[in-house]
Amino acid sequence: MSDNKASINLNGQSYDLPVIVGTENEKAIDISKLRDQSEFITLDPGYKNTGATKSAITYLDGENGILHYRGYPIEQLAEKCLFLEVAYLLIYGELPTKQELESFRAEIKEQTLIHEDMKNFFAGFPSQSHPMGQLSCLVGALSAFYPESLNPNATKEEDNKTMINLLAKMPTIVSWIHKKSIGHPIVYPKKDLNYVENFMNMLFSDVTAESSFDPAIISAMQKLLILHADHEQNCSTSTVRMVGSSNANLYASIASGINALWGPLHGGANQAVIEMLEAIKEDGGDADKYLAKAKDKNDPFRLMGFGHRVYKNFDPRAKIIKKACDDILEKLGIDDPVLDIAIRLEEAALNDQYFIDRKLYPNVDFYSGIIYRALNFKPEMFTVLFALGRLPGWIAQWKEMRENKEPIGRPRQVYTGETKRDVVDIEKR
Repeated sequence: MSDNKASINLNGQSYDLPVIVGTENEKAIDISKLRDQSEFITLDPGYKNTGATKSAITYLDGENGILHYRGYPIEQLAEKCLFLEVAYLLIYGELPTKQELESFRAEIKEQTLIHEDMKNFFAGFPSQSHPMGQLSCLVGALSAFYPESLNPNATKEEDNKTMINLLAKMPTIVSWIHKKSIGHPIVYPKKDLNYVENFMNMLFSDVTAESSFDPAIISAMQKLLILHADHEQNCSTSTVRMVGSSNANLYASIASGINALWGPLHGGANQAVIEMLEAIKEDGGDADKYLAKAKDKNDPFRLMGFGHRVYKNFDPRAKIIKKACDDILEKLGIDDPVLDIAIRLEEAALNDQYFIDRKLYPNVDFYSGIIYRALNFKPEMFTVLFALGRLPGWIAQWKEMRENKEPIGRPRQVYTGETKRDVVDIEKR
């Protein structure tokens, strides 16, 4: 907090507005009382310059390529921590001790099964229904199976039980969606496996045998989930907080975040990367042709997975996941012309002065899309996997919003429609 003030002059009258300074020296002008004092509101389409909350969860500096969870650099977390450690950090504020992690893990393992009646949902979905539509429906439906979550005055212990329940069941739901998409029987969770190993087993094993996984693949999945775990007040996170501010239960709030993430301008970006690469392949596979199109300002073509709306220099997550991507492609020895095109585009973006000058570096969506394709996921599943990684951040943001007792979200608008007019009888219109 700062004692500084900003002044704004409106219709000849000056109004003093408090200046807020965050712990990383982020500065904001508090306009929360401006309308009451002056009858003016501010207009900021897309909320690009508006802070809707004060949060202690994630710090993001796009100009300098910095991403911290609770003060810890993303590079250190991805190198030294498991996904569940990072989930604990985001939700509870500190990295767990060994004992706290084991207790957290044990609580989750006890809740990994989902109600058998939920199989009826899978039976009712059309065979070609989008996995994100299924995920949103299934997560929202959990509130029907756990009606105690509907209590807006739940205790911290009751809220915590709901958070654990969702963390535990999400991998099971995601794996079942994947199995349905390829027409395979579901695989149930196993308590003797850790979180990511259990998830991979449910995804890739079948009812006749378990699968074993190269440590490089497990490590890459851990990193992908960690890198996606939170990203400040983006579209889906703000949606979760907005919906939760109405006292909606956690399952409904997270389902709303899933729907926001579904959009190709948000979580669907990694799917768009692969679709772009496949389109280039179908057009003959000439990467240089499309690099030239990307440089042509009169051509509507845009490279998907390059550059970032927030990161103005580089995406720090991309630097981390590039190494995991290279390891997986080497380990699996994949011969895929689509991935060959990806490598050519990456090489150009990292070395071509046109892309360097414009800071159009490959971002995390580019590399995550390549990894998911290498692991034989359908492109439609990519955003579902993103949602699993983002779950701890959504939960942490919902929890923080509740603990802060934030008011219900209610943006204003500037009305631009017709002024008052009278209704004419239908015979005279």
